[in-house]
Amino acid sequence: MPTGTWWFIGAACGELLCAALLLHVRRIRSGGGPRGFEPSPQALAMLRGGPRAAVTVALVALHQRGAVAAGRKRTIRANGGPGRTPDPLQLGVHRALRRALPLRELVPRPEARRPLDALRADLGRAGLLRPPHRRRAARGVLWCVLPTVAAGPLVPGAGAAALAAGTAALLAAAVLLLVPPATPAARDLLAGLRERYPLPSHRSAVTDGRLVQLYVALYGDPALALFLPRFSRDGGLLDRPFEADGNQPSRRPGRDAGGVLP
Repeated sequence: MPTGTWWFIGAACGELLCAALLLHVRRIRSGGGPRGFEPSPQALAMLRGGPRAAVTVALVALHQRGAVAAGRKRTIRANGGPGRTPDPLQLGVHRALRRALPLRELVPRPEARRPLDALRADLGRAGLLRPPHRRRAARGVLWCVLPTVAAGPLVPGAGAAALAAGTAALLAAAVLLLVPPATPAARDLLAGLRERYPLPSHRSAVTDGRLVQLYVALYGDPALALFLPRFSRDGGLLDRPFEADGNQPSRRPGRDAGGVLP
């Protein structure tokens, strides 16, 4: 193989190594974070499903206090004050609801976006999320692998070995592009909590409103359909809007499970 081809392969390998270093996050203890760090249900939802999931849990908490309700055409509307809560995401989400909004428009609102960014930064410092700026930098480096590899076979005399090395580099770049934001420590944390808190078969088994938030954070749509079928369906919170229709938990008129928190 010509010496020039090795330079291209070396450059591609260097780019892959740089991207891998950017995506690497120091693994923390199995407890889920630094000493004293306790992820809230909204933080756990961020780890599982990103900003939309975190805002969904914030809406569940607000709904439990009677602060929000389902609006028309699968929207969420404010239904009074946010209640006595210091949580910045819940306060930001409530402030964003000056008018009824669907969930897809609520998530990017500045009032919600700022506390979401702060929550993401806290999770990044805890070693549970890869910092967004490092993920963006890694993606930029990985996209450079393609022209680097494409230039290798253009060197005179490059043969099958250059093609094989270039293909391997592209496959490695594709794998790194698919690395999720959540770190292995975050996945271990979620798996441990799901093992500790399996989703119950009947919503009557859970009366603690914060535990309902935890189930929604860990399981998403199935927990929403179980504990808050009417609010989640009418408010457009479900990723699959008709999931609640196929899951017919017992209902009490005018009220979802989880109660109103004091």
